[in-house]
Amino acid sequence: MKTTIIIFIIIVIGITAYTYREKIIARFFEPTESSIEQGQIKEGEKSPEVIAEDLTIPWELVFLPGGDMLVTERPGRLLRIGKDRSVIEVRGVAHRGEGGLLGLALHPKFSENKLIYIYMTTARNGGLSNSVERYVLDGLILSNRTVIIENIPGASNHDGGRIAFGPDGLLYITTGDAGNEDNSQNKESLGGKILRVDENGKVPKDNPFANAVYSYGHRNVQGIAWDSMGVLWATEHGRSGVSSGYDEVNKIIKGANYGWPDNEGGKSSVGSISPELHSSSSETWAPSGMTYSNGHLVFAGLRGESLYVVSISDSKVQAVKSYFREKFGRLRTVTVGPDNMLYILTNNTDGRGSPSTTDDRIIRIDPKILGL
Repeated sequence: MKTTIIIFIIIVIGITAYTYREKIIARFFEPTESSIEQGQIKEGEKSPEVIAEDLTIPWELVFLPGGDMLVTERPGRLLRIGKDRSVIEVRGVAHRGEGGLLGLALHPKFSENKLIYIYMTTARNGGLSNSVERYVLDGLILSNRTVIIENIPGASNHDGGRIAFGPDGLLYITTGDAGNEDNSQNKESLGGKILRVDENGKVPKDNPFANAVYSYGHRNVQGIAWDSMGVLWATEHGRSGVSSGYDEVNKIIKGANYGWPDNEGGKSSVGSISPELHSSSSETWAPSGMTYSNGHLVFAGLRGESLYVVSISDSKVQAVKSYFREKFGRLRTVTVGPDNMLYILTNNTDGRGSPSTTDDRIIRIDPKILGL
């Protein structure tokens, strides 16, 4: 009798464990808010310093060889900030919701050819579309406009927008699904992807699908960076709305499927890849721009209002910490300057933040206070 009862109990426990296996796995193995430590600022180093203010929805920041900064503002302005601040108007920009003047990259040989690349949203055929255009920048003059790639799906949400030249000398472009989840799994669509083209917009011969698509199954990628091993990483926005969460840090592999909209968080299916790190359903980072510094990925959080520092070793995630939570508000991007300092853009004037009287700002941070 006792043996029968014990066997019955074991069977019930087994059935219960199988039925709720996903919740049990999530409870013990998925990252939660408590697994993301609040980083401690080290004393005795330089405190964060505001070096520019009164910007309007800035999106990207790059440094020119002489030390001046170029900053895109979403309404369609390109700022050149040095001893003075000058404004360059970029024609054709449609600022709608999250769209507008977004990513910016210098050609690897900018000192010789003065070429810059801009990711922008435009109005087309009664709707929105994204494109990458190339210009010659001579002082404050943009000339020689060349369309590098166009017809990237656009919308008032999920426009991606980050562009950067990789170690291979090719241009990488992040795109969003433009609010249409079907774009992400369609390898013929440019939406919900990371794209790769050469400096003139031509498709490299070794791209996986004989088009510009490098990886797919993305929702809204807004940050990319390469580590010291040359591995590409990307930050990606998870689901929105009341049940927001599952923001991701992904290790990008050529031709790989990252699962959206079928998978999120730690879930995966045959043929798709899970993120190296995600926020779980308990926290929303809304991650945007990212950089690499001294063995760490550093990325900006919009809704998370934090700077996130991810320790990696041999291209594997070791730990994640958040800094400056709610101190500066929404953060759009972070980059390493020529002085090896970190520079962040706030994004409190985008209609979703609570701007101070001096927002938006560029803030310089000594990486040593973050332990970098």
